[in-house]
Amino acid sequence: MNREKILVWDLPTRLFHWLLAGTFAGAWLTADSERWIGVHAALGYTFAGLIAFRLIWGVVGTRYARFSSFVRGPGAVLSYLKSLLAFRPQHHLGHNPAGGWAVLALLGLGIVTAAAGFLTYNDYGGHWLEELHEGAASAMLALVFVHIGAVIVSSLLHRENLVRAMLTGRKKLARAHPGRRG
Repeated sequence: MNREKILVWDLPTRLFHWLLAGTFAGAWLTADSERWIGVHAALGYTFAGLIAFRLIWGVVGTRYARFSSFVRGPGAVLSYLKSLLAFRPQHHLGHNPAGGWAVLALLGLGIVTAAAGFLTYNDYGGHWLEELHEGAASAMLALVFVHIGAVIVSSLLHRENLVRAMLTGRKKLARAHPGRRG
């Protein structure tokens, strides 16, 4: 099998990914401290700006950054998940169909978290917005753990280091594999 490395995730996408992870982690760690509320808010604003960038980049960015390259319907997601359970995973150069839905869910939860946090920080809306902010952030944290688990499982099943790929931007192109997609 010939496996050449090709650029899949461009630098803007990789920077977005790691900066979003860092701002979310920092905001989570400073969430319960009045002393660090300014840092928490600054991280939240940065987080929101990163999401705004990703929404734009998902429409006008490079091939594998565009939502049209990885957001698929429920049938494609189900087919991909079945291929995992059969230990014959479909190969996708960019995000797989389940990963595409996870990206949308993370972005959606991020928007709700940031908007509710902004409104709470600026004393709009009341206690229910604070609860929404915390609930969305908790749901996002749970999805982050699912994401990390999926990266580990996918790395093992596909025999490729997806963390390295998200650092370098390069993935191995699988060739001569019937039933797999490039």
